[in-house]
Amino acid sequence: MITASIVKELRDKTNAGMMDCKKVLTETNGDIEASIKLLRERGIAKAGAKADREANEGIITARVNDTASTGILLEVNCETDFVSKNENFQHFVASIADKLANSNAADHAAALAVPHGESTLEDFVKAKVVELGENLQFRKYVRFDAAPGGVVASYIHLGGKVGVLLEVGTTHAAVASQPAFQELIKDLTLHIAACAPKGLSRNDISEEIVNAEKEIFRVRLIEQGKPENIIENILKGQIAKFFAESCFLEQGFVKDPEVTITQLLEQKGKELGDSLTVTRFIRFGLGE
Repeated sequence: MITASIVKELRDKTNAGMMDCKKVLTETNGDIEASIKLLRERGIAKAGAKADREANEGIITARVNDTASTGILLEVNCETDFVSKNENFQHFVASIADKLANSNAADHAAALAVPHGESTLEDFVKAKVVELGENLQFRKYVRFDAAPGGVVASYIHLGGKVGVLLEVGTTHAAVASQPAFQELIKDLTLHIAACAPKGLSRNDISEEIVNAEKEIFRVRLIEQGKPENIIENILKGQIAKFFAESCFLEQGFVKDPEVTITQLLEQKGKELGDSLTVTRFIRFGLGE
């Protein structure tokens, strides 16, 4: 079976298109080296040396439509900070964002396939590699379409180093236009950018991550000489603290750490005469 991860690996190594990668991987039964050779023989692999170079600089940007019902967040990477600050590159990233804001692309694969001129956005990025002489990657993309009564908001921090996309649900559509609500969603996106929560609630933190944290805490307690019979009780408290630090709804609000995000939503909901819920969020950190 040709997995998405092996297709991505081949694309990263060759800068070839997704469909070309899938095709040669199928022909070579998933052999990466044989697939690279086949792509080069067919003249499809692009600037292999550039594609092998790390691209951890770049820009994160967002677009939200006029009704705040749809928003996108994307990351385009280059190799050097010099290029990321170049007007040509910044215009290039903006043009990708504008194109996608006017498309219906629901995920990264669909975004790459969006028509651009006579080709696709994926080919548009490849052409820019040749022009700028650096490895460029359209690395991440996400789109939020709000549920009825929902509002999408975005925030870009540090000139494109961090980006946030957020959806907040309301029960009264008129609330979304209130200054207090606008201030709230701005504060929530700022909080996410600053505090980097691992998930919305405890349900979003995988059991694997929780167990790994437990093991780290357990080893520390053993090294501290804590008796085995009380370690489990101490672990419960430490895991609860881990959730409070990691889950968005349990975190202390960055502007007032004594108030959790859940409490903040309840307070603002009462002020506005509505019930407010954070439906989802995503945070991009450049190169992460």
